[in-house]
Order: sequence, then C-alpha cells, then structure tokens
Amino acid sequence: MTGTWSRRRGRELVDAIHAAALEEVAEVGYGRLTMDGIAKRAETARTSLYRRWPSPAELLLDALAEAHPMERPAPGADDLRGDLIASLQLMVDWMLSPAGRAVQGIMSDPRRDPVLVRGLFERVFSAHGGTFTKTVLLHYARHGHFDEALVTPVVADIGEALVVKHAMDTGMPGPDVLAAIVEQAILPAIGLGPPRP
Repeated sequence: MTGTWSRRRGRELVDAIHAAALEEVAEVGYGRLTMDGIAKRAETARTSLYRRWPSPAELLLDALAEAHPMERPAPGADDLRGDLIASLQLMVDWMLSPAGRAVQGIMSDPRRDPVLVRGLFERVFSAHGGTFTKTVLLHYARHGHFDEALVTPVVADIGEALVVKHAMDTGMPGPDVLAAIVEQAILPAIGLGPPRP
C-alpha cells in the first residue's frame, strides 16, 4: 500500500475493488471477508463499497461474475476437438486465477454459506454457460454435428470433472492430458470418439 490513495472513479474504481475482493477472499477466506479488508486492499474508502454493494457477499459475487470466462467456439463450428481442448484450458487458467482460487475456497469450506453458493451457481456459472464445455457442445450440436439430446448434465460435466480430478491427484493437467480427456471421454460420450475394438 502506498499510503496515499489515488482518486479513481467509475470502471477503474470498480475494477480495483473487484480485484481486491478476490485477493482478500483468497488470502483470508470467505468467513473473514469484510468490507474494511476489501477497502484497505483496494486503497479506497469503505463508503465507496457500500454505495454499490450492501454486503461483502454481494460484492464478491459481482467480482466473480465479472472475472468468470466463457468459451468462444469457432463461429463456423469447424473444430470441435480444438474448441473443447481450448475450453478445458480456459478452465485450467481460471482455476489458477484469483477468481478460481476464491471459488475453490468457497466450495471447499465445510461451513460454506448456502446462499452464497446458490448465488455462485445462478449469477456466475449459469450466467456464463454452466460448465466449461457446455457452450462448445451446444454450439456444435446446433450446427448439426450431433444430436443435442446427447448433451446431458453428465456429459456436460465430464471434462470439468476430469480436470478437477487430475488437479487433485497429480496437479493441473497439461495440453496432452486435456487432449486425452476430449478424445477419450467427451467425444465418445457424444458418439464421435474412435471406433471401439
């Protein structure tokens, strides 16, 4: 902290507050997240926070929604494998970001706040397409590559679940593992995998 706060306004101030909220929750945990802590980290007055958000939870949800990425499949729907790998890489990059670490902290807290978790799913995840492969899968299904009915909740979760399992077991998966997840799990689930022996 510099000791002298700059006079930021508008988007610049909101971005600084969002970044501070994510850093603060990653460092102290959601249970100890306060407007005072966020304001100090953002180097702004606490009143600047209360003018926009009634509570740390609301501020955190806004910050997480703003920071959450969304897949961008090829407009021509001509590279399903590549777009699926890219969506899983996006997930890995997000997991390593302050926002991803904050979500991991919220979800792993044994006393997690059910209202906050519901807000996380409704305002962050669902608002950005759900899982990290669902947007890509639906895009290609709607372009006629396979039956959209095959994109069940289980199929939409396969890639994300395997990335999380790999991260827990051996660390964040690299490009070769992401490609294997796509080729050996996601594509076969929609009938586009290699032929069975």
